[in-house]
Amino acid sequence: MKIDELAEKYLTEIKNIRRYSDNTIKSYRTDLGEFISYCIEKQKTELSAITERFVKSYLMILSEKDLDKKSIARKLAALRSTLKYAFQNDLINENPLSFISNPKSNRKLPEVVSTNLILQIYELAEESEENSELVKVVFELLYGCALRVSELCDLKYSSVDMKRAQVRVLGKGNKMRIVPIGEKSLQILSEYLLKNPVNSYDDYLIRTKKNDKLYPRLVHRMINKYLTKVSDIKKKSPHILRHSAATHMLDNGADLRAVKEILGHENLSTTQIYTHVSIERLKSTYKKSHPKS
Repeated sequence: MKIDELAEKYLTEIKNIRRYSDNTIKSYRTDLGEFISYCIEKQKTELSAITERFVKSYLMILSEKDLDKKSIARKLAALRSTLKYAFQNDLINENPLSFISNPKSNRKLPEVVSTNLILQIYELAEESEENSELVKVVFELLYGCALRVSELCDLKYSSVDMKRAQVRVLGKGNKMRIVPIGEKSLQILSEYLLKNPVNSYDDYLIRTKKNDKLYPRLVHRMINKYLTKVSDIKKKSPHILRHSAATHMLDNGADLRAVKEILGHENLSTTQIYTHVSIERLKSTYKKSHPKS
């Protein structure tokens, strides 16, 4: 079997069987496509020709392109999972990536914004927006429920249980989780629905001004617009609100495993990055305020 045939089989597997997200599949297809191009260039398209030494030569090429370690690790992950699939299905006798580890990188701590800044944004929205309820509910659910943008856009009215103050969220890998909704978030959501009522339980919860489904690009523009007005952080993306929610929960004594469940992380190690953020914030506060610092 050739490497391009294996790639197609694996992409079909993660799409139809494992139900990976469209974004993940697109990313895997791009990364595998780059490796296939390298195989064609070196005339090593048969799976039997893909050895540990050959994979290492590919990684060297990636390094010479000045790609950061995180990008190389992502490309390696796509190739690793594909060859693991080939090995598990007896398409190859041994996995050439078994003894190749990911490049170590210094993980950047995510930036966060304070709750005071979010309250400032609400005030700005009320002053300048006809539909300020839309801006407020988008910020409130992304921060208050620590949602991903895609999860916010896909929420249906039937997903929300106002009496129990919780929302059912369909996350990565089509995994369902229950996320609590705070009192403030419920109030803002109720105000939004009062002015933007739904017709049925199958309607999308948050919609555009034209009553269409909310889409990620609009959310990104909205978040960037208002964060630019109140903050000088470098990356003004919706994910900053999710980072901030996780960090603030840990700052206030939340259990790490509980935060993991709220965020919908598969591995606890993914959530642990926020403990480092909290420690750094504590150090900063100490240095600024403690007389013996």
